Amino acid sequence: MRAFSNPAYAPAAVPAPVDDALAFHRGLEGYAPTPLHDLGEGVWLKDESDRLGLPAFKVLGASWAVERALREDPSVHTLVAASAGNHGRAVAHVAARRGLRCRVYLPARAVPARREAIAGEGAEVVIVEGTYEDAVARAAADGREPGRLELADVGASGPARWVIDGYATLFSELGEDPAGGLASPGALAQGLGRPPQGGFDVALVPVGVGSLGAAAARWGAAVGTQVIAVEPDVAACLTASLAAGEPTVIETPGTAMAGLDCAAVSAAAWPTLLPGIRGTITVDDAEVRAAMRALAARGLAIGDSGAATYAALPCLREAFGEFARILLIATEGPTDPDAYRETVG
Repeated sequence: MRAFSNPAYAPAAVPAPVDDALAFHRGLEGYAPTPLHDLGEGVWLKDESDRLGLPAFKVLGASWAVERALREDPSVHTLVAASAGNHGRAVAHVAARRGLRCRVYLPARAVPARREAIAGEGAEVVIVEGTYEDAVARAAADGREPGRLELADVGASGPARWVIDGYATLFSELGEDPAGGLASPGALAQGLGRPPQGGFDVALVPVGVGSLGAAAARWGAAVGTQVIAVEPDVAACLTASLAAGEPTVIETPGTAMAGLDCAAVSAAAWPTLLPGIRGTITVDDAEVRAAMRALAARGLAIGDSGAATYAALPCLREAFGEFARILLIATEGPTDPDAYRETVG
């Protein structure tokens, strides 16, 4: 593990959260706030392993971006996306709910379980011989065809910005919105966990292209919580970009943390990430697998990308100091069930 402290950190310069999606999400069939688990010793975990019937948080961004896109152009009949797995499945799931067709481009190293899950939602799956970024390029070209919409969580497009806004719901559920009111009384009524008195001092958030990180940074700046990004050691594009002071493309040889296996940050997220991320921690696959086993021993089934924040805990305390109230965002359940069983035994 390695830590990096962002010299450009300036939370006062971070845009305010956009919480327009919260009411929309509450109206969706099957919506419920996800659990907040008290792990003890000042650590809480927001568990996104079951979100609107899917094993990851991504559907929050996809559903809101589709809603916004259809308001602007009701003639759209086909959604197009590039993905490493979770985003593509979320887009396919939303397309089926809205009666739309869907095509998802996946890099060749996407595991069969994730390919099959996307196809199982009714989408056409196209395998691209190359990286995630190659899949993004194919999806962008396809999305320019009439009647099609590229639903990207990377880039500078409207949908990419709406995806960030959709992720704000995850943080609104934590109990207090930026105005200081209770954003999700249903979560407390259902016994899903109350945030600590005074809120959180720091939040650890997994970062791939940075859309979730941007939503976290906006929430953190509004409520006074520092946000630390967690990345794979072999795909730390945000760390490289913060160090350079500008978006920087890196090589990505591959990692078990498929949802974080990204070579470049999103243009839509970058203006928030630069001033809004306190620092980063990088973790490797072995550390994440150990974290998955530790979480499984607590009765929590969390996948590789989701367990990255738990893996980063020791480094957080060594590099950034002690915090009384720590929030971990666990972004996914076991999206590759066979690999998960092999890991946890």
